[in-house]
Amino acid sequence: MGVISRKLFPACVNMCVCCPALRSRSRQPVKRYKKLLAEIFPKSPDGSPNERKIAKLCEYAAKNPFRIPKIAKYLEERCYKELRLDHVHLVNVITEVYSKLICMCKEQMAYFAVNLLNVSIELLDDSKRDSVQITGCQTLTRFIYSQVDGTYTYNLEHLVQKVCMLAHKPEEEDDKKGLRAASLQCLSAMIWFMTEFSHIFGDFDEIVHAALGNYEPNTNNEQDDDGEEAHHNWVNEVVRCEGRGIPIDTDSSYTSLKPRPEKKDPSLLTREEAETPKVWAQICIQRMVELAKESTTMRRILDPMFVYFDTNRHWVHPRGLGLIVLSDMAYFVESPENKQLILASIVHHLDHKNISHDPELKSYVIQTASALARQVRSEVALKDIGYVTDLCRHLRKSLQATVESVGEHEFNLNVLLQSSIEDCLFEIGKGIPDARQLFDVMSTTLEKLAPSSIVARATTGSMIILAHMIVVASVSSNSQQVFPEDLLLQLLKLMLHQDVEIRLSGHQIFSVLLIPNSNHLRRDTDASSTSNQTRRWSSDTASVFASVTSLLDKLRGEKNGKEIVCIQDGDNNNTEAERKHPGWAHKKSPNFQKLSSITAGEITLSDAESSVMKFSEDQITQLLSAFWIQANLPDNTLQNIEALAYSFCLTLISLRLKNPNDNLVVRIFQLPLSLWKISFDHGNGMLCPAHQRSLFTLSTAMLMFAAKMYQIPDVTDVLKPMLKSDVDNFLGISDDFQVFIKPQADIKSYSSDHDNQLAAALLADLQIKMFKSSDMIIDILVHKLSTITEMEAEEVRIQLLETFIPDDAIFGQESMLHLSHSHRVAHSKESLSFDTDFPTNSLVEDVQAANHLFQISLASYPNLLHQAPCLMSLASDSFLNQH
Repeated sequence: MGVISRKLFPACVNMCVCCPALRSRSRQPVKRYKKLLAEIFPKSPDGSPNERKIAKLCEYAAKNPFRIPKIAKYLEERCYKELRLDHVHLVNVITEVYSKLICMCKEQMAYFAVNLLNVSIELLDDSKRDSVQITGCQTLTRFIYSQVDGTYTYNLEHLVQKVCMLAHKPEEEDDKKGLRAASLQCLSAMIWFMTEFSHIFGDFDEIVHAALGNYEPNTNNEQDDDGEEAHHNWVNEVVRCEGRGIPIDTDSSYTSLKPRPEKKDPSLLTREEAETPKVWAQICIQRMVELAKESTTMRRILDPMFVYFDTNRHWVHPRGLGLIVLSDMAYFVESPENKQLILASIVHHLDHKNISHDPELKSYVIQTASALARQVRSEVALKDIGYVTDLCRHLRKSLQATVESVGEHEFNLNVLLQSSIEDCLFEIGKGIPDARQLFDVMSTTLEKLAPSSIVARATTGSMIILAHMIVVASVSSNSQQVFPEDLLLQLLKLMLHQDVEIRLSGHQIFSVLLIPNSNHLRRDTDASSTSNQTRRWSSDTASVFASVTSLLDKLRGEKNGKEIVCIQDGDNNNTEAERKHPGWAHKKSPNFQKLSSITAGEITLSDAESSVMKFSEDQITQLLSAFWIQANLPDNTLQNIEALAYSFCLTLISLRLKNPNDNLVVRIFQLPLSLWKISFDHGNGMLCPAHQRSLFTLSTAMLMFAAKMYQIPDVTDVLKPMLKSDVDNFLGISDDFQVFIKPQADIKSYSSDHDNQLAAALLADLQIKMFKSSDMIIDILVHKLSTITEMEAEEVRIQLLETFIPDDAIFGQESMLHLSHSHRVAHSKESLSFDTDFPTNSLVEDVQAANHLFQISLASYPNLLHQAPCLMSLASDSFLNQH
């Protein structure tokens, strides 16, 4: 009747109010949900659910939203009942209905969401049956993916721990594999939810740990044993060769580039993959990377990862996953900034309380950073290098700890840490496009040099490594630079430091930076010469520096593609003196070999120009002034003299690559001539005879090298007899005019009473022999330099005969270097002739000035009385007797 009234008599709706068929309620569908709910369940225990009835029920619910709460409530109560009766197949029917409701009633989600969540919780809490818990995870996963806003964020957040507990890996590998896969699938859905609605759950750390607990490497990417042997770590080889104790066990996975993993798409997984926990663990990591759109979010993800690696010692290969997970993350990340942020975060983690006092674990963390740096720089340029400062700080602390270490085990652990940091710095250096940032790091660090001798030496040791890193960065970027002004100022301070070891470090850094591409300019060299590169400069007081430089040479050898043969302590070619005091510029040094190649004409200056850093004329003047002041310091060691001569040669090479002014060219020769005169000055109250003898050898070598560079062979011919004579028992001059410590020299006897007596007699004899030679040299230089420059011959002669005066702007009373008074050696501007004819200045004033300088020196160098027996009283008497 209702149909007839609506179609034939529509007016009846408004007119007849008593007829039941005309009421508005009769227009709604018949109340059928209870009948449909009863029909969806199978009639027999083994029967299948009625799919058609389930679809009808969901259609009914979509058309009658106000019925949904009653339907959902019924399903929830029925689920509890069937769980108590162990009717698992009926529980699956209920979850299937909920899944259909999610698909068909998205807009009415609020009517049944709470009931669905309650059912999911009940299923997850059923610890007796894995299948029920799997069903609970799958139901919750479908619910999460159906969300269109963050309404149920709070509800989901309270389920994180329940799902994570199910994802934890049991002791039995294959046990509960399906449950772990389902729970990880649910966790991946939660990470998707956090990404979509920009909210990170409070228990996010638990999600990270659950994913990492099931993460496994791709077995298809594992390398065979032969590959592992071919890629062995160079650090381990050098430590073994030096006999430094424990070998450094570094797996090939740290030295070889990890292949890019295949990205998994959850919608395209096979059935086998969908039931594999490690696949879903990788998907979790992929989605964490997608979640990390900002740097703060990336750190929020990495922090719990690092803690997990620390706690389970997963930085150590092959037990750990640190390198595997972080490498995959770096591949998954698309932003270059976030790729570098992962690397920076690893370095920053070295200060975490979990590992800050464990040098071995820190070593493994840094090895991971090295491998990651190698991977990242293969894809993007490393522009943000703030972590380099942190690495240098840790290297400095390790060097300091090595010097202060008491046990062999502690010493070996620190050597392992230093080796790892050096390797990491070199890998980072290869990816830096602009080395100027590294110059700023070095300049800032040296500017804040600690007053403590041990700390300062450790700092300069770390800067030596950083200098080699700058070389690698310069080679990688193929950039030609002018020497930074601020850094040069700090290096000048090091060269004039009161600590003799720090002076050596200053020259070491200077020489490394000045000719960065020296190894790459070398012509073909036989294997025997290459095998001699495993040792360089070392320090007596801090033997760790010998290890540092040996490691550097090992790396340089591998960069050149040459096999390095380790020099054992029992090598017949090395005497005890060579092992204790290897020469600064000895022919084992690659820079020395390059220097020899340039001076010998094997490599032209035009070829060398691209590899040598440039100086301005003001910088050259500052360097010459620093060399002059250091040469006159009374506590110079043989190594200081050796390093000074080498730095002078490098500076001269750089000067020859440009066209300096005439005055600067003359000052190049004025410097060694002035040092030569001081070596024969018997009235010098600052230097004892042994030091004056070393000064004579130094000035002779400098003069011959300068003559060689400016093609004045006549000077070399005059001085060549010096090379064949045994003038100095401790220092020699090579065929390339380099100063080196003689292997047979007894270093301990240097500057002893007996040595000073021999030196005084030798200098007196030399002064007579060199009288005519000195005049001849001056005439040759005047003739040649007046031709090379545009200066008049007389003007050149006057300047050569004058004593070298340091630059007042840098080394004067208002010096920016803030040197002590003992470093500002005052010398008369008048000429000192080689036959000891002193100028006609007041004798009393000279004696007073000499006494004053000596007293200042004693104040700055309290050990001077023990190092040099030439007391001021004796010097004054000798000075007066000469006149």
